[in-house]
Amino acid sequence: MRWNGQRGWRAAAADAVLALALLGFGQLATGLAGDNQPGSRPVDTASRLLIAVAALALLARRQVPVTTLAVVTVDTATYLVLGYPYGPILLTFLVAVYTVAVRLPVRPAALVIGGAFVVLLTHVFWSRGPAPGWAGVLPASAWVAVPFAVGVVVRVNREVAARSRAEEARGRAEEARRRADEERLRIAQEVHDVVGHGLAAISMQAEIALHLLPKRPEQAETALTAISRTSREALDELRVTLGAVRRGAEREPVPGLARLPALRDRLAGAGLAVEVRVVGAPRELPAALDLAAYRLVQEALTNVLRHAGVANAQVTVDYRADEVTVEVTDRGAGARAAGTDPADDESGHGLAGMRERVTALGGWLTTGPHAGGGFRVYARLPAEPAT
Repeated sequence: MRWNGQRGWRAAAADAVLALALLGFGQLATGLAGDNQPGSRPVDTASRLLIAVAALALLARRQVPVTTLAVVTVDTATYLVLGYPYGPILLTFLVAVYTVAVRLPVRPAALVIGGAFVVLLTHVFWSRGPAPGWAGVLPASAWVAVPFAVGVVVRVNREVAARSRAEEARGRAEEARRRADEERLRIAQEVHDVVGHGLAAISMQAEIALHLLPKRPEQAETALTAISRTSREALDELRVTLGAVRRGAEREPVPGLARLPALRDRLAGAGLAVEVRVVGAPRELPAALDLAAYRLVQEALTNVLRHAGVANAQVTVDYRADEVTVEVTDRGAGARAAGTDPADDESGHGLAGMRERVTALGGWLTTGPHAGGGFRVYARLPAEPAT
């Protein structure tokens, strides 16, 4: 037993109360028990001393249960061999047996308690008082078997409860790790989307500036201004995204479909004209759905900027009763004409990332060549009807 804190003192106090209660009960009730057992030796100073030793030995029952049982067994057997009456001292023996059974594994406990039973049987065959003989074996065994069985049951129940608590703790830890992993993956995906889109726009604007600088330097200034604005906006959005993982940082509003006009203006500076069309009545969407829809449009337009080789694209957002659909189309040659696959762009984080976002929300995504030429990204995201 570890004597630490309030729990240790409570256990010590409980043992002290138990020992004193058995001591007082033994001193008072043993004489009454002897009155009903003719032939037993009268209660005297020696018997009271033996009762006191057995009761006070229980003070150490949690620290040294085997030693406590040995002392109580020898003391009780001596008491009975001397011919004193059966009485409360057997309750002390019962508590000592129970303590060994509840604190030791079953096999060692059984061996120790079996030895105690053999010692206790001494008075059955040899005693200065009435010796019951073989008829006394069964009653004597009851004082061993009953507390042993109760102690084993209590020990097993405690072990089961401890395992359950440990499994629950492991489950909570695993759940916390899983949520942390999911959060890290979400943040990584957000960073990829923000950085990928920003760098694509900056790269396009830088190429325009380099192209214009030798011939029309005054127009190159416009492209450089766009680079400055795009980089600043991308850094601001990256700061918002990473701020979510800083301990104690306030969560700022995440991007959503309401920011499509700003995205359109930013891409216009990179040389991509985007037509945004909204069908139905715009409504407030769950944050996760709103963010996923915005990121899907952002990633699709980034791919148009990188691969399509066109100067315009179309975005359609359709607010329906129980879902929101998002469509991004272009009339360009597409990535396959250039010998690459958009799904493989950025090591698989392009269209694959879109699909993961949509699937996680219970929606579905289709991508591929458009019927009228170019490329089409179309997603359906379930959304609760407005109440």
